[in-house]
Amino acid sequence: MTHRFTGKIAPLATAALYCFAFAAFAQTAAEIVTITGKTPSLPNVAGFGDVPLARAPLQASIYSRESLSDANVNAIADLTRLDASLSDAYNTEGYWSYLTVRGFVIDNRANYRRDGLPINAETFISLANKDRVEVLKGTSGMQAGTSAPGGLVNLVVKRPQGRVRSLSLDWQQDGSLGSQADLAERAGIDGQFGWRLNLQATHLQPAVRSAIGQSHLWAIATDWQITPDSKLEFEFEQGHRAQPSAPGFSLLGNKLPDASKIDPRTNLNNQPWSQPVVLDGTTASLRWQYRVDGDWRFTAHGAVQKLKSDDRVAFPFGCYDAASDIYYADRYCPNGSFDLYDFRSDGERRQVKVLDLHLDGKLRAAGLLHTLTAGVQRTTTTDRFNLQAFNFAGTGNIGASAATPSAPDLLDQNTNRNEASTEWYARDVMTLSPAWQLWGGLRHTQLRRSSVRTDGSRPTTSAQRFTTPFLALTWAATSTTTAYASAGQGVESEVVPNRSRYTNRGETLAALKSKQFEMGLKDDSANLPWSVTAFDITRPVSDDLKCTNAGQENERCTRAIDGNAHHRGLEAALGWRVGPWATNLSSLWLNAKREGASDLSLNGLRPSNVPKSSQRAELTYDMSSLPGLRLQANVVHEGNRAALPDNSITAPGWTRLDLAVRYRQKLASTPLTWRVGVQNATDHRAWRESPYQFGHSYLFPLPGRAWHASLQADI
Repeated sequence: MTHRFTGKIAPLATAALYCFAFAAFAQTAAEIVTITGKTPSLPNVAGFGDVPLARAPLQASIYSRESLSDANVNAIADLTRLDASLSDAYNTEGYWSYLTVRGFVIDNRANYRRDGLPINAETFISLANKDRVEVLKGTSGMQAGTSAPGGLVNLVVKRPQGRVRSLSLDWQQDGSLGSQADLAERAGIDGQFGWRLNLQATHLQPAVRSAIGQSHLWAIATDWQITPDSKLEFEFEQGHRAQPSAPGFSLLGNKLPDASKIDPRTNLNNQPWSQPVVLDGTTASLRWQYRVDGDWRFTAHGAVQKLKSDDRVAFPFGCYDAASDIYYADRYCPNGSFDLYDFRSDGERRQVKVLDLHLDGKLRAAGLLHTLTAGVQRTTTTDRFNLQAFNFAGTGNIGASAATPSAPDLLDQNTNRNEASTEWYARDVMTLSPAWQLWGGLRHTQLRRSSVRTDGSRPTTSAQRFTTPFLALTWAATSTTTAYASAGQGVESEVVPNRSRYTNRGETLAALKSKQFEMGLKDDSANLPWSVTAFDITRPVSDDLKCTNAGQENERCTRAIDGNAHHRGLEAALGWRVGPWATNLSSLWLNAKREGASDLSLNGLRPSNVPKSSQRAELTYDMSSLPGLRLQANVVHEGNRAALPDNSITAPGWTRLDLAVRYRQKLASTPLTWRVGVQNATDHRAWRESPYQFGHSYLFPLPGRAWHASLQADI
C-alpha cells in the first residue's frame, strides 16, 4: 500500500514543485533581497542574560519550532542540514544523535543542556515539546565545568502561554506515520496559572530496511505567578523509542567502495536475532525565580533525568580474509565480507541530578555599569550497567544476505561510574562607554569521579580542581555593526581505563585544557545581516604511547597527553530578503590538523570525518499570486573527508538538494498548515560521513530520495 501511494504522489509533487519554482523565478527574478525582523537574543545557556545575539562576543545558531518544522528536522542530527559549522559524527538510523561542531565531536555526556541545565544525550531526544534548539559555538568552559570544545547544544522546552490548540499529522517515506498535539491554557483571575501539554506518537518505518519501530512522548509544563515578583515553573516529560539501528559500511580492504553502487536502504543489522535499541527517558525540573528588587533576581533551578536503555545490534567489525590469511582490524574484507558480533547491553541506567542557584542584576561601580551573574551549580551523575555480550556470531556481507546464529551469552564485564561536580561561577559585562563593553567570566570546578567493574574489580577514584576563564571586548562600530575579540578555555578530564593493557591504568591525566581565540564582525541591519568569524582552537590529545607487543594479547601501552588537535577556521553567514524572496547562507572553512605528536607521521594530518569546507544555502519564495504558499529549496555541500587517521583514503565531497512547499490557509475559522517536501531531490549517491570510531573505519551513505508530508491544524 505504501509503495503504491508513494508512486502516485511523487510525480505529482515533483511537477508541482518545479512549476511553482519556475513561476516564482519568472515573476521576481530582478528584485533585490533585504532582510527584516527582530534580532534574536543570545541563548540563555551563554550566561549573559537577555543580550541581543548581534551584540555579543559569541556565535550561536537558534532554531525556532517553525523553522525546524519547515526543514523537516526531527532529531538533533538533522541540524547538520541547517548550519555549515555542524556536521555528522556517526549518525545512523535507530540510535542517538551525535554532532560535530567546528570539527570537534561534542560529548553527549557533557555538552548538552536542557533549559540551561546539563543532561545526558545518550538517549532519544524528542523535539515535539521543544520551543527551540540553540547551538552555542566555541569553547564552553565558562558555561560548563567539563566539556569538549566546539560548542554546547541547549534544548528549550515549550512554556505555557495563551490558548494553544495545535494538532498535526505527518508522513515520512517509506511509511512512517506520526501525530502530535500541543495544548496550552492560562487560568486564574489574572491568568497566574498556566499549563502546556505535548503529546507525540510515531510509527517508524524509514527507507532503511529492517528498522521498523515506534516512539512516543508526553510532556507537561506548568507555571504559577505567585506574586508579581515570584514565579514557579515545573515541567515533566517521558519519552520512549524502540527501533533497530543501522551499522555503517566500511572500506573494502584498501579501497573506498563506490557509493553509487551501494543501496542506502541496506541495513547490515538484519539478522533473524536482531533486536531493537530501546531508549526510555524521564526528566523533571523545577525553577523558582524571585525579583529581589527592580534590578536583581534570584533563581533556583533543579532537575532530575533518568534514562534506561537496551543497546543491541548485530555489529560488523573487522574481517579475517582466509584467502590471503590477512586480518583487517579496522575495515571489511576486499570481497565485502566482515566479522559479525552479537552485541547486547540490556538494562543500562543513567541518572543526572543538578541544582543551580544564581543571582543576577545590574549595579554601578567605579563609574561603570556592571551586568552581573554569580552562582553555584551542583551536579551528580550515576551510570549503572549489567553484564554485556560482544561475541563473534559469524561472517556477514555488505549485501546483507548472510544469516548467522546468535551468540547472546553475557560474558563481558561493564563499568559503573559515579561523578560529582561543584561549579562556582561569576560573569560580568562592563559598559565602558556607549560603544565599548568588556565581558568577563570565571568558572571554578571541583570534580570527583569513581568507577568499578560490574564484578567489583578494578576500582578507581580521582579528584581534580580547575578554573576556566573567558574574556572578550566588543565595539559597537555603528548602530548595527559590532566587532569583537575573545579568549576562553574549556577543560576535559580523563582517567586512564583500568585495563591490563595500560601500564598506568587508573591514573588521572592532567586536565585537558582547550584554548580558543576568536574574532568576529557582525551586522544586523534590516537590509543585509551578515557575520564573519575567525577562530583558533587548541585541544590536548590523549593517546596510547610506548606500546609493546602491538596487536597481541599481551600488548602494553602508556596512556598520556601527546600533542594537540589544532583547528583554525573561518565562519561566514549572510541573510538577504526583499519582498517575497529570502535566503540564508552559511559557510565554514576549516584547517584542522594534529600537532606535536610523538609519532611525527601524524603531525599535519587532518582528523578523520572532518571536511575542509562546508556550505549551506536556503532560498524561500512567498508567492504573491497565491497568498500563504511558500516554496523552499535547501542546498547542503560538504567537502571531502579522510576515512583513516593516516589520511591515505578520502571520501569525496558531495552536494544535496532538498525542496519543500508550505501552504497556509483557513478552513472556516481553523488555520491549516500543509507541508510537502523531498530530501535529496536528485537522489544523489555519496558517502555522507566517514567516522573512525571504536578503532574502526565506518562509512554512512547519503540517504536516497525521500518524501515527507504533514498537516497542522491550529484550532
